[in-house]
Amino acid sequence: MRFPDGKKFAFTIIDDTDVATVENVGPIYRLLEKLGMRTTKTVWPLRCPEGSHDYSTSQTLEDPEYLDFALDLQRRGFEIASHGATMESSQRERTLLGLERMRASFGDYPVVHANHANNRENLYWGAARVDDPIVRAIYKRAMRESSFDGHVESSAYWWGDVARARIRYVRNLTFDALDVTSVNPTLPYVDRNRPLVNWWFSAADAENCVEFNELIDLSAQERLERQNGVAIVATHFGKGFVSEGRVNERTRALLQSLSGRPGWFVPVGELLDWMRAQGAAGELSPREWRRMQWLWLWGLFRRRIRDRLRPAVNGRT
Repeated sequence: MRFPDGKKFAFTIIDDTDVATVENVGPIYRLLEKLGMRTTKTVWPLRCPEGSHDYSTSQTLEDPEYLDFALDLQRRGFEIASHGATMESSQRERTLLGLERMRASFGDYPVVHANHANNRENLYWGAARVDDPIVRAIYKRAMRESSFDGHVESSAYWWGDVARARIRYVRNLTFDALDVTSVNPTLPYVDRNRPLVNWWFSAADAENCVEFNELIDLSAQERLERQNGVAIVATHFGKGFVSEGRVNERTRALLQSLSGRPGWFVPVGELLDWMRAQGAAGELSPREWRRMQWLWLWGLFRRRIRDRLRPAVNGRT
């Protein structure tokens, strides 16, 4: 793939807003800006009056300090994306209110959306993410999750029609590979079985700072450059990246190394728009989709095993 300005690879991040505050993510964004990297940050536009066991420390756009922070990021070239209306399940009215709040705050509806954890309004989430009957059966047996109804018109959590009209890209499967095109070369992609999403994209999974550092280690950076790859890293900057106002030293060193390579560092929406213009997007072949589903399932089990073998860092969502 020939990237703009003779760059050898593309790299970006989609930072889910779980447990994020200005204090615990501000320093990492200042570092990214200094290094010339522009990425994507999801936000929650609305506070959660019913409370949240796992995410109550998170700030939302109803916190003036956090809104100012997000607006400043947008002015500096970062992309602001949706992670749903708030940290717990939202019925249609609250979901649409959240989107309108984002439009009013940032001048338009978000281009990119990422489903959050176990929120009922998630689009095509859980077992509905996949089609392979064996993959789906194994996943259902292992996960024991609730239903997800954002795409179900009869549900109180339905908002698929609005997603189709307002959202361009939605994140789906995540993998262990830094170069996401090594798993999903047709990127972004359309899915006739999930028509309420315009375009889907895949990402590399790094739940927290420890996993992020492992994912972008020097050998992985070298492979990404050598293979002219595309990295879209899904992570949570609120989970261990910053301590006492300082960015993790290993993270800092790895990002400095990466920024010194001939990479194209743009937000997710801009990258995916460009890939569509290059003809990389389209409908998945049955073979590519089947392989993606099995690699995703295998990655879920690998991460479960790995998490049990080492201490958790702010949990997994």
